[in-house]
Amino acid sequence: MSEAGKRIMLVAACALIDADGRVLLAQRPEGKSLAGLWEFPGGKVEPGETPEETLVRELREELGVETKVPCLAPLTFASHSYDDFHLLMPLYVCRRYEGIARGLEGQAVKWVRAKDLRDYPMPPADDPLVPFLVDLLP
Repeated sequence: MSEAGKRIMLVAACALIDADGRVLLAQRPEGKSLAGLWEFPGGKVEPGETPEETLVRELREELGVETKVPCLAPLTFASHSYDDFHLLMPLYVCRRYEGIARGLEGQAVKWVRAKDLRDYPMPPADDPLVPFLVDLLP
């Protein structure tokens, strides 16, 4: 399929940052595409949703964490072509949230220092986002 013929999928991702300056990664569960790879939490933007609303919903559903739209700050984005679609993924930073992040859908989660993010294999779209977090966090 040519690049021009691919559908664009809009997915929002979040670099959730704890009080110690660590970033939360979630591991893609078995049975999903790219299973076993580590990614920034988030999900597909549904019709009628903004990327920020998607993240508020996804963080609640996937991790049990509550946040609000004003607590999400855009940092950068990824644009990556997979075989059957093109992914456009804004990455937001969130430092203000309530709750303790845990994998509510059976996924493993881990708090990681930005300088150690490269130790975790990531999907091709997430990988280019890492340097922005390394520059942002100690």
